[in-house]
Amino acid sequence: MPRIPPTTRKALLTLHLITSLGWLGADLVLLTLGIAAQRGADPAVVYPVAGLVGTVLFAPLSVLVWLVGVASALLTPWGLVRYRWVLVKLVITTVMVGLVLFLLTPNLRHASALGAALPARDRADLVIAPAVSTTLMIIATVLSTYKPWGRRAARPSRPTTAPSTARDRATTRK
Repeated sequence: MPRIPPTTRKALLTLHLITSLGWLGADLVLLTLGIAAQRGADPAVVYPVAGLVGTVLFAPLSVLVWLVGVASALLTPWGLVRYRWVLVKLVITTVMVGLVLFLLTPNLRHASALGAALPARDRADLVIAPAVSTTLMIIATVLSTYKPWGRRAARPSRPTTAPSTARDRATTRK
């Protein structure tokens, strides 16, 4: 594992926090817009704004958060798979980025194009997706704060052919 100076590590952590907070903020904006549309706000206004927020902020921030998080894990003692909480965060974030890029962003573009003509079931999806996403981001934050489960078990080492202790060496000499 490469070692980076403490100032670089702190800068990387700061960048990860800023991008993560931006992603959460954009997600909350999408949730707010989805709820506003459900409660009667003008879909011709709400859905184009949601499409803009989703494509200009939410999708790029999701990729940036993933990239900075992976870089942070690889360049610090945490590692990508050394600790369970880091691995769980990686899985959560990877799934979320995939869903954002391949489902939510196209749905937001579609909603933006249709506006008021968007079917009711699709309107509900634009509330459910940000609600689930926000929940997963909160879970990832809790994992980062509490760091549960400790370190993953190391692979079992192979038995050595040479005696490993002084007592073993003394026994084999007799």
